[in-house]
Amino acid sequence: MKEILYIEVPTPATESVRAWLQQEFNPSLGEKIPASSGIRLQLRKPTASELAISESQPDLCNELSIFVWTVQRTTYLKVFRWADQPLPQEPQLLHHLTTEIRDRFPNQYPQPPAIDPHQSIFDALMAQYPLTVQHFQKMPHGEYDLRRVYWWEQRWREGVRNPQQPKQVVFRRDEGAGIRAEDDAEMRRHGDTENSIQNSKFKIQNSPPTPHTPHPTPSSYDLIYIGGALGVIHAAVMARLGYRVLLIERLPFGRMNREWNISRSEFQSLIDLGLCTPAEFESLIAREYIDGFHKFFDANNPPQCKAPILHTPTVLNVGLDAEKLLRLCGDKLRQAGGEIWDETEFIRADIDSEKVVVQCNHLTTQTLRSANGRLLVDAMGTASPIAWQLNGGRAFDSVCPTVGAVVASGFEPGVWDARYGDVLNSHGDISKGRQLIWELFPAEGEELTIYLFHYHQVHPDNPGSLLEMYEDFFTILPEYRRCNMDQLVWKKPTFGYIPGHFSVSGRDRQVAYDRLISIGDAASLQSPLIFTGFGSLVRNLSRLTHLLDTALRHDLLTATHLNQIRAYQSNVSVTWLFSKGMMVPTGRNIPPERVNAMLNTFFGILAAEPPAIAEAFIKDRVDWVSFNRMALKAAWQNPSLLLWIWDLAGPADLLRWLRSYLDFTLGAFLSALLHTWFPGFLSQIQPWLEPRFPSLWLWLLAQNYAYTDGIGKTKARGRGEQKAEGRGQKAKGDEGDGEGEGVRG
Repeated sequence: MKEILYIEVPTPATESVRAWLQQEFNPSLGEKIPASSGIRLQLRKPTASELAISESQPDLCNELSIFVWTVQRTTYLKVFRWADQPLPQEPQLLHHLTTEIRDRFPNQYPQPPAIDPHQSIFDALMAQYPLTVQHFQKMPHGEYDLRRVYWWEQRWREGVRNPQQPKQVVFRRDEGAGIRAEDDAEMRRHGDTENSIQNSKFKIQNSPPTPHTPHPTPSSYDLIYIGGALGVIHAAVMARLGYRVLLIERLPFGRMNREWNISRSEFQSLIDLGLCTPAEFESLIAREYIDGFHKFFDANNPPQCKAPILHTPTVLNVGLDAEKLLRLCGDKLRQAGGEIWDETEFIRADIDSEKVVVQCNHLTTQTLRSANGRLLVDAMGTASPIAWQLNGGRAFDSVCPTVGAVVASGFEPGVWDARYGDVLNSHGDISKGRQLIWELFPAEGEELTIYLFHYHQVHPDNPGSLLEMYEDFFTILPEYRRCNMDQLVWKKPTFGYIPGHFSVSGRDRQVAYDRLISIGDAASLQSPLIFTGFGSLVRNLSRLTHLLDTALRHDLLTATHLNQIRAYQSNVSVTWLFSKGMMVPTGRNIPPERVNAMLNTFFGILAAEPPAIAEAFIKDRVDWVSFNRMALKAAWQNPSLLLWIWDLAGPADLLRWLRSYLDFTLGAFLSALLHTWFPGFLSQIQPWLEPRFPSLWLWLLAQNYAYTDGIGKTKARGRGEQKAEGRGQKAKGDEGDGEGEGVRG
């Protein structure tokens, strides 16, 4: 008996597929016999010689068995042949079956319905997403949170469908019409290198009349942060350096629709920067695990694409109480003199040569609030209209639509051991054009935080749907972990869009403009594997803080200078091809086991490596030698991998990746030449160079980080950095008002 066809039929209506096979499908040859799960197809009577070969089952030697089953809210079909040798016209029959079933059950990308703002979100979505509505109704703030899910999806879809004409929210207030010549030149230097400048440049227009009358005396700050999740972490650090900081947050401050996991070594950067003490860090830990698992479904994979469980005991092994962390950072921010405006929605920013003026709306009172500052920091994440405007047609190349929930209780004892985390897990093959991946992290008591996500290629016809994912989540959770859905007690949902940008170099994405910079998910500079801005921000917090502090102290706040302050890593950028291989292009049908086969190939190699190598890879610290060695090993072990990647990526993306690889190689070479002496040399010349040539000093600092942190080497904060920050605090104290003073994963 031999399997000769395995395909996915992208519909949850398995009974309809079975009925179609039995009643409508015309194989045009052989005799079709209905069976419980599909059909049997007898092509012709066996010959005497064939009967002799298969005496035990003579009626089956020229028969095909075609059957369907359901898992992951979709349908799968397999065809088995009883004979060892191909039957007459077998390829034609399989092609005919595949073509007919694709025509009858094509790929579909449903859209959420338009809703009346005054209508209950439950009533509006019940017909299309019944399980989502049913379970959100059981959550403490279910109606509010489901509206948030709907809002995020609608905002994301709008940005994906209109990338060339993003909503204009940032304007220039300088005299003259249009964009200045130097602005246009700057955009050409820092804009999208892959698309034409006409399609992608940052269109900062001369400011039109303001639609509201601003406050007559707007408050003044050094830094204005928009977005209170990742934003408050960075804002608190900068406030403790002596800067006047304002944080603007659309939600009630401290509310989170996502939980965070990290390792002790990564969180140490927050302690080193003085944001929290070791004791405060311990108080934030909801659960610490002794191991984390990575395992992908491999029942349908060829032998070379099966893999054991990858154990990573020091990766994402600390589950944080995210809301408690936000509150702690908020307290630190206020103690340092900062302010928080929550339930306040950003409207627009007006930039001139001296300041940026931010206008926003206080949602509870519907009143305008206005503030001006030296620098605006965009930390609004994927929904950021600034990020979309900044990068035009290539705001993001990929995204991970992520849904899930914190379950307070309800799982039977023994379903999961709270000492362990499930870091990456799949329990099935491609489902409706997506390879679904689970994460599970225990928290306090019986709490479990569970996520479901997939890597997705951004496409206007298929932007990626949170609501579709939630319907999948509530349907297939019992397949992933044994449970009675009616017994689960829901604490809160967790959801969001986590974007990715396939960088070719550290200059091909604009993260800043004059007096404006993006951090976290808004900058889209995070790991293509773990794919969260929190981890990337924390790992690069010292780097971002030191560079931004230097820029602020010397008033280096033009796009030229601010675009050097980024969390770009060439060793991470080169791995975008890895995530590309996990995305099924919109409209394509590939073998259902393909993504799991690629994942198991690579994770099997990681499992065979020393634990430190796997940890370095997942923590964005893999070096050039290790990367190349594992890539060659993967190609040797599974030569088909190269063809699979070619099929999914295509020649254009492979050429683009080659440029990323050359950038990584050059960075590794320069790092080998510089890392032993260059940091010490900078410390020696800093007292003379920084006061005289601050712009050159900032560039040299950025290069120093690029060849340490930027290629995966952790750079300890040296005495020179600490002295610079100390001088910055003293200078700010001496200068008084400071108006003219000279960041996921």
